[in-house]
Amino acid sequence: MSPSAATPAHHTLSVLVENKAGVLTRIAGLFARRGFNIYSLAVAPTDDERFSRITIVVDVESKPLEQITKQLFKLINVVKINELDPDESVERELVLCSVRAGAGGTRGQVIELVQVFEGKIVDVGPDQLTVMMAGTPAKVDDFEELMRPYGIIELQRTGRVALPKLERQAPRLRSVSGKVG
Repeated sequence: MSPSAATPAHHTLSVLVENKAGVLTRIAGLFARRGFNIYSLAVAPTDDERFSRITIVVDVESKPLEQITKQLFKLINVVKINELDPDESVERELVLCSVRAGAGGTRGQVIELVQVFEGKIVDVGPDQLTVMMAGTPAKVDDFEELMRPYGIIELQRTGRVALPKLERQAPRLRSVSGKVG
């Protein structure tokens, strides 16, 4: 993935589907047949093993998103589709990164950056560290950019996962009037 953050041409769809073989293939094929570029795709079962949630970040620069959502709804295993507004959703991504970190103070510098970004060192070699960091896509981009000068050996990003933000208003309390008598 490029280090640039998602532009307004990218839209995030959260698609709840039946957890059945072939559903992901049909959905990805639908995007490909319609000429949409999938920027990020993440899929996993939900808390109910009958369903999976697919988070798709799609580039819709030249085509209307409405067209693809109508086509998605026609697929038999699609249960629900939400377009997630970045201002009204929580988005996260995970990165695993093996980076050069040998003698000469670079190991300490890499460890310090990992701590600043609230990451975790998950593997240690004589001249390399593998680190894990999760955060917003922009935070992951920033972390990746800061790791580059040390020498990235391997890098894997999960792609974006997202859910709508929770309701912010507290429930109103009913007043109870009782007569003292």
